[in-house]
Amino acid sequence: MARRYHVTTFGCQMNEHDSERMRGMLESLGYSEAAERSEADLILFNTCSIRESADQRFIAHLGEAKRLKAERPDRVVGVGGCWAQSVKDEVFERFPFVDVAFGPGQVGRLAEFLTQDSLSAQGYFEFEDVTGHLPMKRGREFQAWVQISQGCNCRCSYCIVPSTRGREISRGALELVDEVRSLAADGVREITLLGQNVNSYGRDLPREARTSFAELLRSLDGVRGIERIRYTSPHPKDMRSDVIAAHAECASVCEHIHLPLQSGSTRILKAMRRTYGRERYLDRVAQIRELLPDCALTTDVIVGFPGETEEDFAQTLTVVDEVGYDGAFTFVFSPRRGTEAATLGDQVPHAVKKERMARLVELVQARAKERAQRFVGRNVEVLVEGSSRHDASRLRGRSRHNKMVNFEGTAAAGEIIEVEVESASSMTLVGQERLLSRVG
Repeated sequence: MARRYHVTTFGCQMNEHDSERMRGMLESLGYSEAAERSEADLILFNTCSIRESADQRFIAHLGEAKRLKAERPDRVVGVGGCWAQSVKDEVFERFPFVDVAFGPGQVGRLAEFLTQDSLSAQGYFEFEDVTGHLPMKRGREFQAWVQISQGCNCRCSYCIVPSTRGREISRGALELVDEVRSLAADGVREITLLGQNVNSYGRDLPREARTSFAELLRSLDGVRGIERIRYTSPHPKDMRSDVIAAHAECASVCEHIHLPLQSGSTRILKAMRRTYGRERYLDRVAQIRELLPDCALTTDVIVGFPGETEEDFAQTLTVVDEVGYDGAFTFVFSPRRGTEAATLGDQVPHAVKKERMARLVELVQARAKERAQRFVGRNVEVLVEGSSRHDASRLRGRSRHNKMVNFEGTAAAGEIIEVEVESASSMTLVGQERLLSRVG
């Protein structure tokens, strides 16, 4: 009887991609996926360490794994990802029931561990390889993550990623084009390129093989069968005119750019070590809006960074209002051990952070709702993902602008159709499938 595994994923899209690679690798070893953790012979957690809340949620789940391990000592419990990397020196001491722990650059070593003649607790934490080389079990047949790089060379003062994923390593462009061609042949219509800083892609490659991110977008745009190309996450310092031009000139590159702001105060951005200021950021926005006037812009904002004054926060609100984002991920500052920001004085009181967050969210949602009204009465191209999560009688999908669309229709998951938008909220468009609208 095949042994069974269960994977729980926390955190970002890169972790979701890594978990798909874990699933593919395990199934190549003869494992099958269990619907419930209690049914599994191998319990895996792919962890995140960007925010304290992710740590807390993971540790609560780990408590259940401890109980299941006590019931059946032959179960294997594994912990991978950024949290495991960040506590590599103490993971087995704190959690002695864990059998294997591995960092993001060591996912492939899990197979080595599982195929040993006898299992004893083992940790793998060197920065060796990207998971993009491993087999993959995708969540949807028609969508795929494509890891173009691993690690980050930036040194943002609040971020733990460089210490958990290492320095930036880019995969070769020819290898990536071959992978995307293979995905297209397998029925994939939409790809999302992944990296800690995707638009600095290629700078570490040998000179004879060096390819810029814009050049990579153009090469992948030429792959037949790929209808949509997305990517995450870029850095404003590397959002250059050639990348913006690729959006305008490449048919498959979607009309959506995620441009993390983090703060609208140049003083706070300097303390964050973001290497751009307010004016440079707004200049990037102006370039995008000039060449891509209908492009959806989304962002990340951190509230309550150490030393943030009411004036600093007011400058953030001013940028959010001026840009008018289509959506934003907003976070209360959470100190991560091992980062410079965790040691800074002048921490902002939690009550102040909460009050500022409430004002920020209110403004983001108001401006996003205003921006969304431009779609009302228009026909938008939608890649159908399945039934609506809130109304089983409706379908849902995502537009090229990365807006979730709930609609009435008969299309199947994986089809690209046109939907006439009837109403819009800050996060969602609502409409009707247009008859005879199938794109392909």
